[in-house]
Amino acid sequence: MAQTATRSKPSTRTGATKARRSTSARAAERGRFTGESPELLRDYFYEMTLIRRFEERAAQGYTQAKIGGYCHLNLGEEASVVGLMRSLRKTDLLFTNYREHGYAIAKGIEPGRVMAELYGRTTGTSKGWGGSMHMFDVEAGLLGGYGIVGGQIPLATGAALAIDYRSGDQVVMCQMGDGTTNIGAFHEALNIAALWNLPVIFVVINNQLGMGTTVEKSSAESELHKRASAYRMHGERVDGNDVLAVRDAASRLVEQARETGRPALLELVSERLKGHSVVDPGKYRDEESMEKAKQADPVANFRAELINAGVLDEDAAVEIETKAQAEADAAVAFADDSPHPDVETLFDYTYATPVANDSRRLPADPLFVHN
Repeated sequence: MAQTATRSKPSTRTGATKARRSTSARAAERGRFTGESPELLRDYFYEMTLIRRFEERAAQGYTQAKIGGYCHLNLGEEASVVGLMRSLRKTDLLFTNYREHGYAIAKGIEPGRVMAELYGRTTGTSKGWGGSMHMFDVEAGLLGGYGIVGGQIPLATGAALAIDYRSGDQVVMCQMGDGTTNIGAFHEALNIAALWNLPVIFVVINNQLGMGTTVEKSSAESELHKRASAYRMHGERVDGNDVLAVRDAASRLVEQARETGRPALLELVSERLKGHSVVDPGKYRDEESMEKAKQADPVANFRAELINAGVLDEDAAVEIETKAQAEADAAVAFADDSPHPDVETLFDYTYATPVANDSRRLPADPLFVHN
């Protein structure tokens, strides 16, 4: 009996400790959301969940051979995507790398049109000719989707130069992965943006793996935001799994660029839940790193935070998740029902029309015409 009584006391204390910790966690989360609109927080959760469900359906479509070419997903980066896009005005311009589906949705493009582009259908953002890596929508301000690593950086800097030349009030956001910071175009673009005071925010999504190589093994300076100092540019690092921290940092830098024309480098540290692309099994990752990524899941953690803070209850969370799943499913249905492009339209969007000097040369045409 004495032994039983002795064992029961620690159990009671443990329960009380857990209760205190739970109360403390709830208080901290309520405090973290002070001043935030509950409706806005629910919107963030819905958008993050929609991107998660959309990407899951995209992965399924790829395995069903409905999506061709390459396909890179935003799984694990939803907080970064939503936080960044909430910092931009509709008129601001976005250039991304090939991991851009979530950005397209968060920038205001209908999920059905994004999925249709993945499926190669005429109702897609690039008429079905771009596919997963080449989203483009001028009206939404998404100027690519680029398959070449770093291909977007000079173009984004050029767009910022055009804005400055016209005395506009737009800001350019240029998103890239951590591996991109090791190519020449990255350094050239930061240098010219700083020299000419261009309104561009360079955003590095550091998921800590450039394909299969860790940042520490590929970058002499692994804290990538510090590279901004070489160009006397502001640089900072933020938790990419925290949608509010991302939104606040990005908003501050975007508005600073809008007012002063000064560029900045923002590094967001996140985890990649799956392989580099849909076909990458990720065998280079050990169980510990995979567990770390799972524990950092921004969608699951934000859900728990909102419930603990009383912004959501379980029923409301399930309702939001059900709605997001339905929209992702509807996007697939829209893509399935959309027509394939006619092969005769292959070159319709390859060249600008009209072009300089009214010339429109096709690949097989001779360079010179002799009289």
